[in-house]
Amino acid sequence: MSFFADLFRAKEKTESVVLVDVSTKSVAGAYARYAEGQAPAVLYTRRFPVEVRENELQEKAMLRALQILIDTLIREGAPILMRSAGRGSADAVLISIDAPWQKTSVRTEHFEQKTPFVFTKSLVTEAIKQTGVEASGKVLVDESIIGTTLNGYETRDPYGKKASRAAVVVLTSLIDEHIAHHITSMLESAFHTRNVLPIAGSSLRFQAIQRVFPHERNALIIDATGPETSIAFLRKGLFVSIDEVAGTDASHSWVEAVENELAELSKRFPLPRILFLLAREPDAASLGGALEGGHLKTLWLSENPPKVVPVLASHVTGLVRQAAATPPDLQVLLMALFRQQHFFEEAVVDTQQPSTVAP
Repeated sequence: MSFFADLFRAKEKTESVVLVDVSTKSVAGAYARYAEGQAPAVLYTRRFPVEVRENELQEKAMLRALQILIDTLIREGAPILMRSAGRGSADAVLISIDAPWQKTSVRTEHFEQKTPFVFTKSLVTEAIKQTGVEASGKVLVDESIIGTTLNGYETRDPYGKKASRAAVVVLTSLIDEHIAHHITSMLESAFHTRNVLPIAGSSLRFQAIQRVFPHERNALIIDATGPETSIAFLRKGLFVSIDEVAGTDASHSWVEAVENELAELSKRFPLPRILFLLAREPDAASLGGALEGGHLKTLWLSENPPKVVPVLASHVTGLVRQAAATPPDLQVLLMALFRQQHFFEEAVVDTQQPSTVAP
């Protein structure tokens, strides 16, 4: 009986992915293995610093470090993948690119008709295509729908339902065109695949954080992983804004810039009490302390100060299995979590049998 059950059992869905994290200070790479119904496993991780030589452009130093990383991944990581998956080649390469070579933005598309209509994927796709974000010298690499409401109610399975009004929140990734082309070409050549997927680092991290802290529906996410800080506002489970803060090396100036941005945000919305801080792990504790030692509490109409939560690798290791011998790398873990969500989510198909939602 078990023989025939095994014989006719559907083949397990699996994937091997190379994860590449690119920033001005360092580059990281990893091999991750996915199997349906299991937590993703990070099999191998390496990170190299970006060392800028005298009179050298940051871009050139980054690309040199990236080439060293690629060579190391193939030499050291591929044999580990071979032992785990039975082959040393990857099915896809996911690249997270940080500032100053990326830009992340959020917008809301609204749909409303006098009579109820069927909300379909094709309707959303066409609307996004017509209002797509463009910027000179940048290429659009991703537009992710990160929230949907039908008749004012958040809905996780919206397609095929009937409604009078709807809205979708779209998170957009733009990458410097020259950098995107150069990095993509390097990775396609090295890993012999056309399935190379670039995304803005902030967009990836904002989406992954929602999976790490699924019960926090009202929060500020301060992404200080690079020279430009972004602040995302999560309200009732939906992103309502993403604002950029000019980067600075002095911690007190950085705190003041963040506080000024939050002060502007407080004019539009009541601020939530949770602040998630994303930073490179060596900086997380000092930046978190600097925020708590500032004047944040004056922006809240309460005597209780907001809670600053530095996001650490330990927050993610319960969702991603660290099989590599090296210590967990937060950026790599968030990338592994993001890829799992997008690879295994079920394909949505427009239906001819619409259902209704609460008016």
